[in-house]
Amino acid sequence: MTLELLGITVLWTFLYGYLIVASIDFGAGFFAFYGKWTGRDHLINDLISRYLSPVWEVTNVFFVFFFVGIVGFFPDTAYYYGTALLIPGSIAIILIAIRGSFYAFGNYGSKDNMFYLFLYGATGLLIPASLSTALTISEGGFLQVSGDKVVFLAGELFTSPYSWSVVVLAIVSVLFISAAFLTYYANRAADDQAVTIVRKFALFWSPPTILASFLVFVSLREHNPQHFQNALNYWWMFGLSLLFFLIASILIYKKRNYGLAFISVMLQFFFAFFGYGASHLPYILYPFITIEGSVTNPIMGQALVIVFIAGLLLLIPSLILLMKLFLFDADYVKGKK
Repeated sequence: MTLELLGITVLWTFLYGYLIVASIDFGAGFFAFYGKWTGRDHLINDLISRYLSPVWEVTNVFFVFFFVGIVGFFPDTAYYYGTALLIPGSIAIILIAIRGSFYAFGNYGSKDNMFYLFLYGATGLLIPASLSTALTISEGGFLQVSGDKVVFLAGELFTSPYSWSVVVLAIVSVLFISAAFLTYYANRAADDQAVTIVRKFALFWSPPTILASFLVFVSLREHNPQHFQNALNYWWMFGLSLLFFLIASILIYKKRNYGLAFISVMLQFFFAFFGYGASHLPYILYPFITIEGSVTNPIMGQALVIVFIAGLLLLIPSLILLMKLFLFDADYVKGKK
């Protein structure tokens, strides 16, 4: 494996970790607001709060690792994406700040404040929508280079069917991943009432997730035919993604093995996410940045690979310890401590 391929694989792994962890967090915030709005907060919000309390502050670790790494490994990304993500990136940062602030206000200040919970839930959907524009922009057609100046074609982005299909997929995926995890989590807590509610959420959002995925493929064929053709070469990865989606949906529908169902959801998005990433290569930003043409010098690249692999090896045990102490501790899950 070449240095640049190893580098982008490590970074993609960090981004996948963020996809899963952040989706659970974002979706849980929305479901907490929905529970309050519909008067069912007494059934599910205590469970959601027990999950969010120990993890909400560490969610963005994966996110920071990825963006520091992408600029370190491929410096050209700062030049192009610095312009492209000025608007959506700024919006995302503001939303993340609002989300963190109002989570703190809502939990450590004025509890049960509907406005705070609304902001927390709304930002949980708006953040992935804004961040998804980075993947959209990477397909090309939204930047224009004139001499040394990079111009972001915002009008093209906001009127692109492909752009909106990715936004829809980001939102429904967040809700599906989160609902699948909360179903498992509620079952671990032996909270039958919460299981009934969040299981319905998972079943409700499963069809939109797969339909949105097909919509992205259809719109990709029109937007970037080259990437679409490359994706067909990885049909088996997308086929496995569909298979694990069916396994997860069937298990949740039959009220069986919720833990295995969530693992299947993780594998569903693993194969879809890495299939998308592999078919996108060698481009990071079509047609301006490739992994071979923009990689940093070999010495710096090797150092970054070592540092980020070490960071990954440190982060994973830390998360396992966090889950063992809080998320999967029998007494904590059941609210006994």
